[in-house]
Amino acid sequence: MKNEDYSADDIRSWIDDDSSVPSADLFETARQVRKQHCGDVVYLRGLIEISNQCSCNCLYCGLRHSNENLSRYIMSREEITDAAKLVAEYGIKTVVMQSGESPLISAELIEDSICAIKELGDIAVTLSLGERNFADYDLWLKAGADRYLLKHETANKILYRKLHPGASLDERLDHLHYLKSAGYQTGTGNIIGVPGQTTDDIVNDILLCEALEADMISISPFMPSGNTPFSKVQPADADLTLRVIAAARIYLRDVHMPATTALATLLPDGREAGLKAGANVIMPSFTPLQYKTEYLIYDNKICLNEEARRCLTSLDLTLGSLGYHVSGERGDSPKLAIR
Repeated sequence: MKNEDYSADDIRSWIDDDSSVPSADLFETARQVRKQHCGDVVYLRGLIEISNQCSCNCLYCGLRHSNENLSRYIMSREEITDAAKLVAEYGIKTVVMQSGESPLISAELIEDSICAIKELGDIAVTLSLGERNFADYDLWLKAGADRYLLKHETANKILYRKLHPGASLDERLDHLHYLKSAGYQTGTGNIIGVPGQTTDDIVNDILLCEALEADMISISPFMPSGNTPFSKVQPADADLTLRVIAAARIYLRDVHMPATTALATLLPDGREAGLKAGANVIMPSFTPLQYKTEYLIYDNKICLNEEARRCLTSLDLTLGSLGYHVSGERGDSPKLAIR
């Protein structure tokens, strides 16, 4: 539903370098909007990074096809199911299967894994596997998949083409439109701080999320990876990233937004800061330890050598001390009731 209360100029005024709106005030407004439209609950999603295979050569991503310093892997159905069982044992009712974009990850493996996860109980399955054949999307939806996350990364077509050699923004949007029409709860999002990005680009990112009627929005700070052309680029500005999260919350209202692992890598208290800026989702990793160190989208990623149990204990203590109510429930899109 289009926001009639605010405009593109309002978004720009919230994230401009010379904004007259103090960050603390912006974050407070974002929290109020979050409470009104999404409740005051932090949802947990169990993340399983099922493969680091990727056929793309995105300039910023450590999984890029040209990176020969990774040991490539594809988890088996049994490994994925075991990880999902651990998610369920912790009372978390959303499993996120994430990977690079590669035809080596078979549609049948994903189908079988979805079916196995659904046998564990009332668990929502989110897929984040890049652009696939539309027939694959249909197959996975029939198997029981609920959601698909496909970040548009930037709404600037020229910048998109530079960041993603051989790809186009129009094609990505075609996939997002198809996913929505097929019946998925759909997610998208952008990266803050990539070279060449402008304030207008970020404003247009938020407006694009509105036009797509996104159920989920992932806003991440750029973090350099040593095995990419952007290895020497400085990480994103933390305050700008948080202000964009807040601006997206205020403008888009009823979307689920994670406080990302990248934000927690950029800032020592990044997850807490993201929640204070309006986010309402955290995705602890349940990827087996032997694979975590090979799923390196960016450098210095947190929790690479920690089992899920230790990460969750730390999260519970931190979020509890801040007064957040943490829920493992499915946390489906608030937009479903409207649809």
